[in-house]
Amino acid sequence: MALPGIRDMAQRSILKRFGTSALAATIVARFSPWLNSPCRLTDASGEARDPQWIGRHGERVAVSWLRSQGCKILSRNYRGPKGGEIDIIARDGKLLLFVEVKTRIGTQPIRPLDAVDHHKQKLIERGARHWISQLGTTRPSWRYDVMEIILHNGQKPHINHVRNAF
Repeated sequence: MALPGIRDMAQRSILKRFGTSALAATIVARFSPWLNSPCRLTDASGEARDPQWIGRHGERVAVSWLRSQGCKILSRNYRGPKGGEIDIIARDGKLLLFVEVKTRIGTQPIRPLDAVDHHKQKLIERGARHWISQLGTTRPSWRYDVMEIILHNGQKPHINHVRNAF
């Protein structure tokens, strides 16, 4: 099978074994600016980025990282009708992932995972139940994950994917 533009044997091997989704994941991992560019925690005028910018940036990093791992993003910032909220809903094969993203600047002493307390877990679970109920009769397997994104000025983001966080 001749593929124009793919000269690397490793990429051909991946494509042959896993299909185009694995090749896409490899490309995302290698070329995503969210994963591979140094973070600038100040804007052009030198002002510190606000917390909303930090959170949005962390979610973009998390989405890119999940895609680089072969996951398909199904929804972002999902809000259920009764207050449930989920940052990212993804599919990893046949497994649904309900992902909470917590982004922190590297100088903060508290681990991002610690911010996902019992109350926040209940909100995520409520949103997940609503999402699953919309699927109809199929009851897929799922899990709750937390992605910790640590940002340091001038460095690539540090990503910690906590599987089965709660």
